Amino acid sequence: MSRPALLVLADGRFPAGGHAHSGGVEAAVAARAVRDPATLHAFCRGRLHTAGLTTAALAAAAAAGCDPLVLDAAADARTPAPALRATARKLGRQMLRAARAAWPCEALEQLAHDLPGGAHQPVVLGVAARAADLTALDAAHAAAFDHVTGPATAAVRLLGLDPFDATAVIARLCDDIDAVARRAADAAAHVAEEGVGVLPAASSPLLDITAEQHAAWPTRLFAS
Repeated sequence: MSRPALLVLADGRFPAGGHAHSGGVEAAVAARAVRDPATLHAFCRGRLHTAGLTTAALAAAAAAGCDPLVLDAAADARTPAPALRATARKLGRQMLRAARAAWPCEALEQLAHDLPGGAHQPVVLGVAARAADLTALDAAHAAAFDHVTGPATAAVRLLGLDPFDATAVIARLCDDIDAVARRAADAAAHVAEEGVGVLPAASSPLLDITAEQHAAWPTRLFAS
């Protein structure tokens, strides 16, 4: 296991395209649901324990060696909003490009061949983690961490938030990130015997609704 590889995979400078997406916080800022560090913390925590848990479990299962095509279908079933499915595949395509350059292997090439239109981002993340010799828990941590850092970073631009305050929001969520990652990895460990139905399907309907609304905006700073 290469712990530095986890740092590379979770680094915001990893060219996976996340900088162009706000994780739903742009719509939340427009609705005044996120307006300061306290409301950003609440938004990120809620996102982490719902969509973040689902995403982390998919990534963990992919890292554990589960069939990526089966997991991609499971990701579709757990992503009811068309706008979010499109975003997940767009981010998956970009992450796959970066992962193939960083950790070239047959599994990543096969994924690109089997899903030329792009796989869901957490599935790609999990396959990349496996290629980097990381564990399912590592993949879950990377996915959960990304679910918090993306919105927090976007909020700095959207609100003119002090970067120190945004970083403090992330730091205060470390225990939550760890708990979500462990729960996700534990679920992924049972997929081989019980199937993908055992994976969490936690949802956040408001994120689904605002994602569809955001996609129709004529002008926006972030792609999602």
